[in-house]
Amino acid sequence: GKLAMDRGWAINVGGGFHHCSSDKGGGFCAYADITLAIKFLFERVEGVARATIIDLDAHQGNGHERDFLEDRRVYIMDVYNRHIYPGDGYAKRAIKRKVELEWGTEDMEYLQKVELHSEGALNEIRPDIIIYNAGTDILDGDPLGGLAISPQGIIKRDEIIFRAARRRGIPILMVTSGGYQKKTARIIADSILNLHRQGLIGEEAVEDTSLCRPALLSRL
Repeated sequence: GKLAMDRGWAINVGGGFHHCSSDKGGGFCAYADITLAIKFLFERVEGVARATIIDLDAHQGNGHERDFLEDRRVYIMDVYNRHIYPGDGYAKRAIKRKVELEWGTEDMEYLQKVELHSEGALNEIRPDIIIYNAGTDILDGDPLGGLAISPQGIIKRDEIIFRAARRRGIPILMVTSGGYQKKTARIIADSILNLHRQGLIGEEAVEDTSLCRPALLSRL
């Protein structure tokens, strides 16, 4: 999280344990890394008073939702297959922008909803940082996700979120979360390469984002 604040972006390909809350594990998740990152930023990093979680894993992110249920500093947008694990009705109370998908949702509908609701979320509340949970279990054929998004759809999804952050000069931390097919590793790599080609990550992105955020520049 601090690296994202310093550079404008960061990617952790090993993170995104969104079913784990501060006091309980679940869903292959052993510790609450999203919660820990946000709490660290609030407590230790100057200028971070509000955070937005954009959770686009195929599953509801009930861990961080339970942790921030009563915390008005954290805005949660969650887009997930409504028919699968965890179905945590209590945790859903924390979601400020909830988008529930049906079995087999495909690229066109999915990308339209992602763009519409991510723009809406960031226009509703301007955060100091975005935590982007970029699960690839939305991929067609994933045994646990139940959606039907193509590799190109995943790459475009990630670009949509990074562009939304970039236009507003908001730092973004991406974690890769769920994905249960061997080919998802290649898709993640291709998506990161696309973000670089588009100038949304890399040294140029650091410079451009800093220009959009003079308050951060003064702290570096």
